[in-house]
Amino acid sequence: MDVLNSKQQISSYIINSQEEEIKRIALELHEGVGQNLYSILTGLQFIEASEKEPEMKNYVREMSQLIEKTIQEIRLLSVELHPPTLTTLGLLPAMKSYIKLYTSTFGILVDLESSGKEKWISEKNRITVFRVCQEALANIAKYADTSNAKINFIWSESELIISIDDFGKGFQPDETDFNHPSSGLAAMKERMLLTGGQCHISSKIGEGTSIVLSLPLVSRE
Repeated sequence: MDVLNSKQQISSYIINSQEEEIKRIALELHEGVGQNLYSILTGLQFIEASEKEPEMKNYVREMSQLIEKTIQEIRLLSVELHPPTLTTLGLLPAMKSYIKLYTSTFGILVDLESSGKEKWISEKNRITVFRVCQEALANIAKYADTSNAKINFIWSESELIISIDDFGKGFQPDETDFNHPSSGLAAMKERMLLTGGQCHISSKIGEGTSIVLSLPLVSRE
């Protein structure tokens, strides 16, 4: 038992350290690189407005459009790395925000429903559950061959249940090594175990894959 607890503590420390670094990078992209590019864009727009020579004016406009596109891509990447709403508003708003980005990127419509009263979740567990949902959605985009998915949040006093269904082509669970360290599915299970929760994965060929997450909820007091 001591060895197991020690392993979980090490895994938790590594994941928390990674998340702090991801959060720092996301902030730097948004407030550092993004702001610098915006300053360049403003300068280019000023040059374009004052330029008289048509060929140069068109060139500067093209550069401005490229900078605008880059700013948008950086903003989307920053949100994907660490949505600001995850810290400020909570898990459910962060998932809604991320799903909009996900749909615009992959063209997969995700129906998100929530029943029961949303409860407080610690920031560490918020991040963990968000990452697991993010990984599940990434797998749907890569492997499911589907245009629709559904996520359902069910809140009770003591537990949050999240189901993620893709209605895609599915796979054969007995041919998949859920415990292999390099497996994204194994990482999802491990992350949920560190919260005291569970991650159950089921799939049938031609019927899609279903992932059910359970997270114990504790009082803020």
